[in-house]
Amino acid sequence: MNSSTIDLVLAGARGHGRWHLENIRRLQDKGVVRLAGICELTPLGADELPEGLGEPAQSADFGALLDATGARIAVICTPIPTHTDLALAAAERGVHVLLEKPPAPSYAEFRRMADGVAKAGVACQIGFQSLGSHAVPAIRRLIAEGAVGDVVGVGGAGAWARPESYYRRAPWAGKRRLNGVDVVDGVLTNPLAHAVATGLALLGTDRAEDVTGIETELLRANDIESDDTSCVRVSTPRGPVTVAATLCAEEPGDPYVVVHGTTGRITHWYKQDRVLVQRAGHGPEETEYGSTDLLENLADHLTTGADLLVEPDATGAFMKVVEAIRLAGDPAALPADAWHYLPEAERRVVTGIDALVTASADTLSLYSELGVPWAPPNGVRT
Repeated sequence: MNSSTIDLVLAGARGHGRWHLENIRRLQDKGVVRLAGICELTPLGADELPEGLGEPAQSADFGALLDATGARIAVICTPIPTHTDLALAAAERGVHVLLEKPPAPSYAEFRRMADGVAKAGVACQIGFQSLGSHAVPAIRRLIAEGAVGDVVGVGGAGAWARPESYYRRAPWAGKRRLNGVDVVDGVLTNPLAHAVATGLALLGTDRAEDVTGIETELLRANDIESDDTSCVRVSTPRGPVTVAATLCAEEPGDPYVVVHGTTGRITHWYKQDRVLVQRAGHGPEETEYGSTDLLENLADHLTTGADLLVEPDATGAFMKVVEAIRLAGDPAALPADAWHYLPEAERRVVTGIDALVTASADTLSLYSELGVPWAPPNGVRT
């Protein structure tokens, strides 16, 4: 390790936390960080730790672990309702934070977290990895240059598939509330949250004050509290951002966002960092971009003063969407004839949903505006 190596603690090392473990190992090999501690209710066994990470301290007491290790960074990848309290526990100790998305289950909890870390004077990076893509500033430059004319709006499409076991992976999975506490684990707020956040970022309307209205249509095919097939349209001064998403796809594909202009369109497959520009008078232009890892960016911020890529306020508009979904009421159950069960995949499939999600992104329409019989007659507007 070199003198600039930063000690960190990971809270939540199972589930998606395994991705963080591998990423921390990659950065530890580069001398950027060192895994000093792991906070889990049950300690990880040796077989759960990637090789090369050494023997980090382990404890179920997050604050005590931060105190004992002297870590400068805390990576928080725990259940959504715990995010704010853990981020503030770190901030109170002067520990900088990488906080998984969604940052909080309500706008009030988000503000409590964001205001608390700001008051403590620590850096906080929100884990929307898609916003680390170099494609995002490149697309914003194309928009500013008028490459596709005047922007009409941004559409997002996410057709993913999750087995029924996905909702049994944790007590909070697929829940809107748990033990009286907000969770809001829906398709737009968690698994396909990147589509919402990226669409807002491309339009340059990622702050809470950029949101002038929100319409939601929340539905579910699975036997859960929360939504698995939904759409949202966010009104902003620069145009609408509409995202349609499902975890009940017929043929799962890569999610994308598309910028609609008066003379062309820009499609961004954000998990691939791939961009396709189609505009009048030009052939299609496809480019693959690199991406900056958000933990590495946070470390660079601390050692070199590099700008943080995803500060809390840059997710304010996304959190307004989370709040609208939280307040929208329980998702409607899709009628039995709208979906079927796929035994080999142990999952539910909504008939025609792939085409519907695509149509929504193409036309900036809600499901109810696309003539589908099971859509609610009108969405919830806030």
